[in-house]
Amino acid sequence: MRLRNGTVATALVFITTFLSLSWYTAWQNGKEKLMAYQREFHALKERLRIAEHRTLQRSSELHAILDHFRRMIKEANGSRDALNHFSDETQKLIKDLTNRKALQVPNIYYHMPHLLNHDGSLQPAVQVGLGRTGVSVVMGIPTVKRRVKSYLKETLHSLIDKLSPEEKLDCVIIVFVGETDLEYVNSVVASLQKEFATEISSGLVEVISPPATYYPDLNNLKETFGDSKERVRWRTKQNLDYCFLMMYAQRKGIYYIQLEDDIVAKQNYFSTIKNFALQLSSEDWMILEFSQLGFIGKMFQAPDITLIVEFILMFYKEKPIDWLLDHILWVKVCNPEKDAKHCDRQKSNLRIRFRPSLFQHVGLHSSLAGKIQKLTDKDFLKPLLHKIHVNPPAEVSTSLKVYQGHTLEKTYLGEDFFWAITPVAGDYILFKFDKPVNVERYLFRSGNPEHPGDQLWNTTVEVLPYRKDIVELRSDTKDKRLSDGFFRIGKFEDGLAEGPVNSYLNPISALRLSVLQNSAVWVILNEVSVPLLSTGPVFLWNQQICHMAFLFESLLRDHIQNDVLENGIMSSNQHGFMKDRSCQTNLIAFYDEIHIKRNPAD
Repeated sequence: MRLRNGTVATALVFITTFLSLSWYTAWQNGKEKLMAYQREFHALKERLRIAEHRTLQRSSELHAILDHFRRMIKEANGSRDALNHFSDETQKLIKDLTNRKALQVPNIYYHMPHLLNHDGSLQPAVQVGLGRTGVSVVMGIPTVKRRVKSYLKETLHSLIDKLSPEEKLDCVIIVFVGETDLEYVNSVVASLQKEFATEISSGLVEVISPPATYYPDLNNLKETFGDSKERVRWRTKQNLDYCFLMMYAQRKGIYYIQLEDDIVAKQNYFSTIKNFALQLSSEDWMILEFSQLGFIGKMFQAPDITLIVEFILMFYKEKPIDWLLDHILWVKVCNPEKDAKHCDRQKSNLRIRFRPSLFQHVGLHSSLAGKIQKLTDKDFLKPLLHKIHVNPPAEVSTSLKVYQGHTLEKTYLGEDFFWAITPVAGDYILFKFDKPVNVERYLFRSGNPEHPGDQLWNTTVEVLPYRKDIVELRSDTKDKRLSDGFFRIGKFEDGLAEGPVNSYLNPISALRLSVLQNSAVWVILNEVSVPLLSTGPVFLWNQQICHMAFLFESLLRDHIQNDVLENGIMSSNQHGFMKDRSCQTNLIAFYDEIHIKRNPAD
């Protein structure tokens, strides 16, 4: 009997191992195929981009020839002898061409016509790195030669050292060396390759620089706003540097955040910005601000970069970048017939500020020669009084009296902590999910560093299963079932409630915190985490498919007639996969309909 049991156990182990290996091999093969498809897409996109660039060049040349013909015809007006030297067919063709005045859409070459003189004007002169794509967040760091001190290495160490191993796979840091002196650029590259060899070889860090032909003549700029000639030149070149960097970064990820080469970052900055953006995925925002200083910590969605670059290129000679960003928002939402306060309220819907700041400016010597700037972000030193998580969409409600606008909705979205006046027995906090969801576990943390005593006491955690009939059949759930159908699964201890959700309770429709006894203190809820069950490789497969959809749509955006913008960057009026908030969330979050048993609510 013992031998038989041993044989059965051995067989089970063998079968399990075989199935696991088969499953992993199939998944790995599928992943490799998807990566190969990605590379093919990128190669095709690059060929199409080059073809488009050459087509634009030929188009401009043809228009120049046509203009020349028009001038010739105008000069020969009244004298038929000028055209008699040509055959009848040639005369007809010339008249057709000169009379045809097709409308032309302005493009990047309209604002920067000098780019047509050189084929490689929009190609990096130096490009080091693996060209990683498909990440959540792309970080852009422009740097130029400083006469006194460079802060670049310290900045990179601050950003990289605060990333977890998983986060290092989900982002890319692009260092843009805004210099045309190749000897200097190569010295920067060599220095970074020595200091950050692992990060560059893994694809986490890339280094690029523009060709000299990218820049127009910056010596005869109009002086405006009382700025000196040197300052006007500096800010104009800075605008062009930002544009090149953003155009290069646009297709690499879902979000792009602008940083500088003289900053330090807060601990957990990456998960904070990523989760904050995901929690706002249903909002029509344009800029998320993670620092109050200048252009530091400003994050955009990849499809919006087109509009931003176009706008900057139209006015790059006139104003600095932070003013231009504000003008974009004004144009989009402000009514000239309303007052400034109304305009500010409208802009605040597109420009959302996260507090406290996640990045601090540390550079004393500006990249503008001779300028000392003692700029610091006062919000940076403030503690983070709440923690952000990506939670499934839900309607939230509470019987508690909210204090000073610290609402439960903001807490669930990770924007603020929840603060309420003294709870009494019978009070509740309810999270009703938009669709039944399969929850893996829960975590609720009360109190915060400023008010550690404002905790939840004698409070239970309860869930409402979607399939109540199945749960009721289980004998081990009778003592946990409440009269209204909820099941008690946990309670607060020392201000914290956390634990798993048993699989037989899933999917669940709602989650509730119930106060059992009167409390003597107010209550703060600073962290709400309701992660959904992950489906492992299936979820990764979903990530890859969503990213492939993004790549395919990007290609269509660039090259389908009537949608092409003729400037090598995506059209700004698209609302496809990447503008679809659900696809953004599916790509880098925990929520996807595949995690639910095929829409049990429908």
